[in-house]
Amino acid sequence: MAKPLPLSDWHLDCARRTLLDGGVIAYPTEAVWGLGCDPWDALAVERILDLKQRPMEKGMILVAASVSQIQFLLDPLPPELRREAQQYWPGPVTCLVPDVLGQVPEWVRGKHRTIAVRVSAHPVVKALCETAGMPLVSTSCNPAGRQPARHSWQVRRYFGDQLDRIVPGNLGGNRKPSRIIDIVTGQQLR
Repeated sequence: MAKPLPLSDWHLDCARRTLLDGGVIAYPTEAVWGLGCDPWDALAVERILDLKQRPMEKGMILVAASVSQIQFLLDPLPPELRREAQQYWPGPVTCLVPDVLGQVPEWVRGKHRTIAVRVSAHPVVKALCETAGMPLVSTSCNPAGRQPARHSWQVRRYFGDQLDRIVPGNLGGNRKPSRIIDIVTGQQLR
């Protein structure tokens, strides 16, 4: 597997403008291609749900460049839960974090009282979140029931011109999607 390449300033600026304008992007992550948008933009999230044919109730992952981008979710938690989550980051582990103050919109949270959060070490994901100045929605790039895209040509085959931007880059070295761990119970869900 090729090493992930850093994005040019031009690609980052285009992706940032697309995200801030309510667009939906596809981008490489640790294991598969992802679809992303501004999590606080209900219409952008709805577009992703429609593209994937995914019910809102399932919820989606937030991916961040650093712990500071999701600190607002960690601050209300007891210190032991903050430490539990932070031991996995940055890296390919998604933690289910209680949204104690209800800060994440229901169109991202779904029917859950927790938020699935990952602080990524992937250079493209980190750069996208940093340049956008926020965590992003991150969900596998595939319609429901299909295999997640592992190549940009699969992204185009699945969604064609329905996406606002395909961010160039390579996948990380992981073969499987991120593990999901509930930080309250310690249970590994995937």
